[in-house]
Amino acid sequence: MTAQPEPILFSARIEQHQNMDAAYVIVPFNVVEFFGTKGQVKVKATFDGFEYRGSLAAMGGGGHVLGIRKDIRKAIGKTFSDLVDVKIERDLEPRTVMVPPDLAALFNQNPEVKRAFGKLSYTHQKEYVNWIEEAKKPETRQRCIQKTIENLLN
Repeated sequence: MTAQPEPILFSARIEQHQNMDAAYVIVPFNVVEFFGTKGQVKVKATFDGFEYRGSLAAMGGGGHVLGIRKDIRKAIGKTFSDLVDVKIERDLEPRTVMVPPDLAALFNQNPEVKRAFGKLSYTHQKEYVNWIEEAKKPETRQRCIQKTIENLLN
């Protein structure tokens, strides 16, 4: 088994994607040389110490970027054009989402919905689960679960 390289540390400006409330940092090293691939690279990262699992994405011209979600920017108190300290290392661990018990119970009652959820990417699974988990009221949580099931059936 090949030893993993040490994490890469760098500082970068938070860039705004067009006129959207979406942000990224430009990776200041050659991803192809370092990781041996031109495409996406799954990574574990930290932004000013805030942990994140994501992917380096090719941006054309041979460079790569790493998205920085709005909730992360809020947590670290940073916005567009601010400097952020970044640590990146390749993420070789399986990406699995912990399905909450109430959603899992519905999956067990409806194998078709469970299969549809299983076909989603890790990111989409995580987004659905986070949306459900962030609901503050039980009735809101139920609506989120119901909407998730409807979306999976469509």
